[in-house]
Amino acid sequence: MSVSMPVVRARWYDTGRIVDLVTDALSPTALGAWLVPDGRQRPVVLAAAARIWVEHALLFGDAFLLQDGTAAAVWFHRYRPIPPPPRYADRLGQACGAYQERFLHFDRALAARRPVEPHNHLAMLAAPGPDGIRRAGAVLAGAQRWMDTLSLPTYAEALTDAERELFRRQGYQDRDVFPVPGDAVAWSMWRLSPFWTGRSSGNVRWPGRRSPVRGRNGRPAAVLRPA
Repeated sequence: MSVSMPVVRARWYDTGRIVDLVTDALSPTALGAWLVPDGRQRPVVLAAAARIWVEHALLFGDAFLLQDGTAAAVWFHRYRPIPPPPRYADRLGQACGAYQERFLHFDRALAARRPVEPHNHLAMLAAPGPDGIRRAGAVLAGAQRWMDTLSLPTYAEALTDAERELFRRQGYQDRDVFPVPGDAVAWSMWRLSPFWTGRSSGNVRWPGRRSPVRGRNGRPAAVLRPA
C-alpha cells in the first residue's frame, strides 16, 4: 500500500529544520568525514556551513520539504548570475575554521563542471535515517514537478550510486563524470523540463554564465553542495 507524502515549499522559518536534515544526512558519510575529520566537531561545522547556503537559497532559489518534515530539497535558480552570500568569506571562515580550505576545494571541483546554460540547480537533497532513499525520492519527485513548470532544465550532482539511480528514475541523464576530493567521483546529471522549448524562460534577463567559485552545500540521505 503506497502512502502519499505531500511536498510543501519551505519558508524562512523552515531554515533550521532544513539545516538539521542536511547535517544529519551528511555527518555519517565519507564526504562528511573528509570535510570535517574530527567527529566531535563535524555536526557543528556542517550545520554552520549548511545554514549559509540554505539561507541564500531561500533568497535565490526554492526549497521543499515533505509535509512530515523528514526530507528536503534545496534549489538555486541559475538563469542569471547569483551573488555570493553577504560577508561570505568571513562567515565561511567562522563556520569551518581549520576546515575551510576543504570546503572550498570541494566547491571548486563541483563549480568547474557546472553547466553554463540557464538551469535550476539541485544543490541539496537530504533525507537522513532509515528509508532515506525513499523519502529523498518522494521530496525530489514533488519538487521536480514544481521546478519543471519553470521551463528550464534541471541539474544535479550524484556522489553515490544510489543517488545516481535516484536521479535516473526522475528522468535525469548522465552528463559527465569527474573526480572529487576524498578519492571519489561525481556524476553531473541533466534533465529537460517537459515544457522546455530550447529557449530561456521568460524570467531570463541576460544569458547565464558560470558563477565565481564560492561556498558549500547538501544531498539524498546525505550531502552538501555549493551554489
